[in-house]
Amino acid sequence: MTDADLPALFHDAERASLRGQRQALAWSRIRLISAVLAAIGGAMTWKFFGDASPGGALAMVAFSVALVVEILLWTQQPERDWYAGRAVAESIKTLAWRYAAAGAPFPADAPGAQALYRDRVAEVVAASEERLAMVGDDPSPTAAMTALRAAPFEQRRAAYLEHRLQEQKTWYSGRAQHNRTRALQWRSALIAGEVAAIVLAGVRTFGVWEVDMSGVLAAAVASGAAWLGTRRHSTLATSYSMAARELALVRVKLLDADEASWADAVAEAEKSMGREHRLWLASRPVEN
Repeated sequence: MTDADLPALFHDAERASLRGQRQALAWSRIRLISAVLAAIGGAMTWKFFGDASPGGALAMVAFSVALVVEILLWTQQPERDWYAGRAVAESIKTLAWRYAAAGAPFPADAPGAQALYRDRVAEVVAASEERLAMVGDDPSPTAAMTALRAAPFEQRRAAYLEHRLQEQKTWYSGRAQHNRTRALQWRSALIAGEVAAIVLAGVRTFGVWEVDMSGVLAAAVASGAAWLGTRRHSTLATSYSMAARELALVRVKLLDADEASWADAVAEAEKSMGREHRLWLASRPVEN
């Protein structure tokens, strides 16, 4: 069973989250670039056609763009779609795997497991239905989920270990490396910008160059720092690395579990995978 076999409600929430993420990051990027362009305009001193100042025009346009984007971020709040969508998608995904693998609270011998699963999914969707546009409306398990649940214990365990645990561990490891690389790149860029600012301030101090670029570089460094804070590369690298290591330990417990202890073992594994998500979500609260 793969993500393609998960319920339509999961895919709706995931699409809403990705759409909100792309929009939030794009608008934030435009706002920060506009601040740098406004600083460049402020540093331009030459004039055209008498008193016309192209630098002033550039600054005015850049600040206007930044203002529009700021209003859009405030009124549309795409970050709420990003965070709420991911919360719903992750919750449905863990419920789907618990049900399909016969993990608690849906063990293989539990009466009314399908009804309980539908109720749990409906509760998750209802909590965010005012914010997310969910096209699907059927909380029932998919055919692939039902087939895996009906499979023998060894087959369920193998599918869970490969398609849930290992794929999640691989994702964590990949994202940890990606964020470590990005954090290093941005830190290096910020240091280079600060060194350049010192050099330019020095040459202006001694009259070598009259153009004041310190404000531009200050805006660029501040924008870079703000972007780095938005993306949280260092924090995410640490969080994902810890999650990957924890899943390696969880795998050992799952391999040792027998059919009698399997339901609780799956529940513990899902709690481990949900812990990183809860920490991520707690650092980005969804305001009402």
